[in-house]
Amino acid sequence: MNHFPYSAIGFDLDGTLLDTFRDLGEAVNHALELGGFKPVPVDSSKDLIGGGAKIMLSRAVDAQGGMEREDFRALYKKMLAFYADNNAVHSRPYPGVIDTLDQLAEHGVKMAVVTNKFESFATDILTQLGLADRFVTIIGGDTMGRGRDGQLLAKPAPDPVIEARKRCAAVQDSTGHFAFVGDSSYDVAAAKAAGVPVIVAAYGYCDKPPHELGGHAVIDGFDGLIPALHGLPRP
Repeated sequence: MNHFPYSAIGFDLDGTLLDTFRDLGEAVNHALELGGFKPVPVDSSKDLIGGGAKIMLSRAVDAQGGMEREDFRALYKKMLAFYADNNAVHSRPYPGVIDTLDQLAEHGVKMAVVTNKFESFATDILTQLGLADRFVTIIGGDTMGRGRDGQLLAKPAPDPVIEARKRCAAVQDSTGHFAFVGDSSYDVAAAKAAGVPVIVAAYGYCDKPPHELGGHAVIDGFDGLIPALHGLPRP
């Protein structure tokens, strides 16, 4: 246990721990149809995931001409209401996630989730899938509140990653060594700004080619995580 290189790890959710694109895509299409827009292929939602549900819907709406700000806000709320009731219909852990989380737990590694999804949604989905209890904390895009500019302190801001590291260390009563795993430029930027090493999940919804995201390592499957952690420069 003492030889494991990291005592705590933070994970992005969508595209890293869970394959969630179908539920997200169906929520986007529900909102688009309510707003009088054409639905988009559900698979295309993979290209929209990254900055959270609002950005997903905004990009889909803008691609069809856009809409007034107040109308968009109302449509976004309807999307969230639908997603609240249908957020774990198709979403599942990626291959290798359960076994790898078990191995990390055996090494005494504390784990956290840091997502741009609202905390309540992330907790609900993980609870439905029987995974919530595996994590010391679940930090969502709204957990840290808003910054001075009025924007939510979510990735790519470092604040939620820093907070996850603090909460994991508090459980262990030590500073520990923390690494982060994600699949997007938001994840890499947040981790680097927080001063922690980051591993890119190439199998996820990467918004750039995985090896161009700037991570310290890249994995093609979740079962490659532990070898990648051992290959990172010693903290």
